[in-house]
Order: sequence, then C-alpha cells, then structure tokens
Amino acid sequence: MLIDEMVGERVRLRVDADGVADVRLWRADKMNALDAAMFAALIETGERVSRLPSVRAVVLSGEGRAFCAGLDTSRFGQMAQGGQGTGPVAGTTGRDITWRSHGLANAAQQAAMVWTQVPVPVIAAVHGVAFGGGLQVALGADLRYIAPDARLCVMEIKWGLVPDMGGALLMRTLMRSDVIRELTYTGRIVDGREAQALGLATRVCDDPYQTALQTAREMSQKNPHALRAAKRLLTVADQGDPAAILLAESVEQARLIGSPNQAEAVRANLEKRLPNFADPV
Repeated sequence: MLIDEMVGERVRLRVDADGVADVRLWRADKMNALDAAMFAALIETGERVSRLPSVRAVVLSGEGRAFCAGLDTSRFGQMAQGGQGTGPVAGTTGRDITWRSHGLANAAQQAAMVWTQVPVPVIAAVHGVAFGGGLQVALGADLRYIAPDARLCVMEIKWGLVPDMGGALLMRTLMRSDVIRELTYTGRIVDGREAQALGLATRVCDDPYQTALQTAREMSQKNPHALRAAKRLLTVADQGDPAAILLAESVEQARLIGSPNQAEAVRANLEKRLPNFADPV
C-alpha cells in the first residue's frame, strides 16, 4: 500500500501499487451523513487524488452499512430555525450558496463535482442507502456499481428543497427528463435493479465494492494517458456540441498516436505480456 491515511476525520484514502485509489467515506456511526467535515474531506480527497500521477482509477465507497445517507439531519433542524449555518456547509446561509467558491460550483456542489474533475475513471460502489446528497456524490462518479437491495432517492423534496449538489446537471445525461422529474417531485425510493432500469446504476452487483475494485484494477493495466484522454473526451461528449465532440476526438487521438505509452500498449499486445506504462506528468 503506497498511501493509507485519513483525510480529516471523514474520509480514508488508500492507494495501492496498481494505482487504484480506494476512497472510503468514514463516518459509519452516522451512515456517512454529510456534515461540514465530510464536505471538506471529500473535496480535499478529490483534489489530492487528482494530483497523484500514479493513480489510474478511483473507487468511491462508504464504510459500514451505507454509502451515504445524505445531509446530516442536524442541519435540517437548524434550517427549521432559520438561523445562521443553515446552508449545507457550516457558516453559510441559503443566500450564501450562490457564491461560486470552486469555479462553477459552491462548496457543497464541489463535493460531488470534484469527482467529475478527477482526471481518471471514478467508480462509486453503492450499498445500503444513497439518499439526497449521498446520491449526488455517487452521480459525480463515471460509473455506479450498486447492490440489488440498495436504496436510492432524490430526497430533497422531503425537506422542502431541490437537489443542490449538482444533481440536475449530473442526472441529465443518465435518465429521461420525465424520469428525473418524477424522482425529484416525489422523492420516491428505488432499489438497485430499478435504478439500473432507469439509468442511475451502471451495474447491479452482489458485492459492488469488490466488483468496483476488480474493474479499477483492470483499468489500471491500460495506457494511463489514454484513460485520461478518454475521460476528457467523454466529458466533452456529454455536453452535446457535435463540432466540439468531433474536434476533441481528433485532438486527443493526435496526442496519443505514437506517444511512448501508446507504443508500449502496442508492443505489449504483440508480445502477449503485461504493459509497463510510465505515469503521466
């Protein structure tokens, strides 16, 4: 294990020799509910992983019996009083969340959006529950492996709110608009199998964590420059501008063709051996 440490008090980060970053929400007694410390730890971990050139893929999961139960219910109690600190992050109010503290996002949004900005594939392994903000954190991942009995919910309507951690942006490429609206308007809970049918789940797995680790290790054997290029390209593709997508394909491919790691991928395949890739700079 190259890295095994806590980020703050809420996230455990482990990076193995294969370049798989194991990011685990670490607040099992509260079902990994989101408080100020969890928001900060998620952002810090995502940013740190992004700076590690040896990382090839990330697995995002939750310790204990749930992935993430959503916003800590103590925050809702404060909202009911209408006092300071009623925003999702300590010390903020409803008006303050319009401040863009992280580029396009505020701090709460960045806890989910940071995973879209990690330059390598991110797999969310979801068990137990992923409610409200917890679901939105999972939506920030490239892939979602979900247990069949997991429960997912766009829960904000229960508290008189709307999704506010990037959910509207992140759901739009996964599901039809009418399905997004039904889940958002009703707060209906869906299990893993329905989540897959609707588009929320990439795969339904009896053990999503171990399956995600296996997939991440498979990815770790691929050209790391190609993995990063693929994520950049598919991010552009999600935006839907045909000219930008076609140009991005050409730009990314031109950078890869003949590069050292691409040549190594070809040699390894022809020689029927595992590749030996250099880390991206």
